[in-house]
Amino acid sequence: MSIIKLARPEIQALSAYKAAAQVDDTVRLNANESPQDTSIGNFRRPLNRYPEVRPRRLQEALAARFGCATDQLLVTRGSSEAIDLIIRTFCRAGRDNVVIPSPSFSMYAHYAEVQGAEIKEVPALAERDFHIDVDALLDACNEATKLVFICSPNNPTGTPILRDDVLRLIQQRSETSAVVVDEAYIEFGDQASMIDLLDEFPNLLVLRTLSKALGFAGARCGAVAGSEDVISMLNAVQAPYALATPVVECVEDVLQADQLALAEESVREVVAERERLIAAIDEFEFVRKVWPSDANFFLMRVTDPAFILQHCIAHKVLLRHFDGDLSDCIRITVGSRADNNRLLQALRTMVEK
Repeated sequence: MSIIKLARPEIQALSAYKAAAQVDDTVRLNANESPQDTSIGNFRRPLNRYPEVRPRRLQEALAARFGCATDQLLVTRGSSEAIDLIIRTFCRAGRDNVVIPSPSFSMYAHYAEVQGAEIKEVPALAERDFHIDVDALLDACNEATKLVFICSPNNPTGTPILRDDVLRLIQQRSETSAVVVDEAYIEFGDQASMIDLLDEFPNLLVLRTLSKALGFAGARCGAVAGSEDVISMLNAVQAPYALATPVVECVEDVLQADQLALAEESVREVVAERERLIAAIDEFEFVRKVWPSDANFFLMRVTDPAFILQHCIAHKVLLRHFDGDLSDCIRITVGSRADNNRLLQALRTMVEK
């Protein structure tokens, strides 16, 4: 059963933008482009011409990397744009809602608020390393629940979500909600992607990004994978020419085998540093708890977060603090070995005082 019927009626009827034709080795007088190419940059494609409406070669390369069919994937400006597209597509302002475990990535609620959708947050199980409460999530859903967001590993807790838990959500909401699984940090853990389930579950959407494991946050490139009909609908909502030519070309380059091998080595180094850093920080008396993590960061509960944050700032080290239920917690991103040593030294000087 397709989840197209869950989308806003006006989106179901929407047609994708019809761009001017782009044909190699032709004189292009059909798109109001400048005839003068720029001399800035060393790009394979001319910058005076619009990029492809949808970069097909990049789409094929990302689909191959993530393990889905080309037409099951839409390339987006980071996975954040994918979140925005999904919410705008499925949620009617003032009528529909999204269900989100808490704590989780703040942009799910942010884009829902922008769209005017109701936000229903369900506390995760802090006593179980912030694993999601599937029963509570299902109880929070109703006939107006169009989307359920799951981040695995979760940001900011680093917790992986059990595959069976996600499957239960997908199956229980099969005809009434799309379940969006955000896998931004999946390369830093051991769990397999949910993308292999796309053909079996049409209400599953999976988000991926190049910002973390591949180190391309500045390029703003990500993707959403789902059934072909849903991807086609999201394609109609996304702005034409969404990805700039320099972005397309640099991402094509980073997806080459030699660059992917370097990225995999970098991930291994980050994972090793994560475990070293967690072990070292857990020894400090001001640290009450450090949660295990499958991401490139970890969360710790401390006795005086404000003092720690200010002390680290004075030593030119920035950490992340959160409000609400995590007001006594600090999130630490795993940096290079030198960066991590600098953090440890700053924390030691605090204790020595």
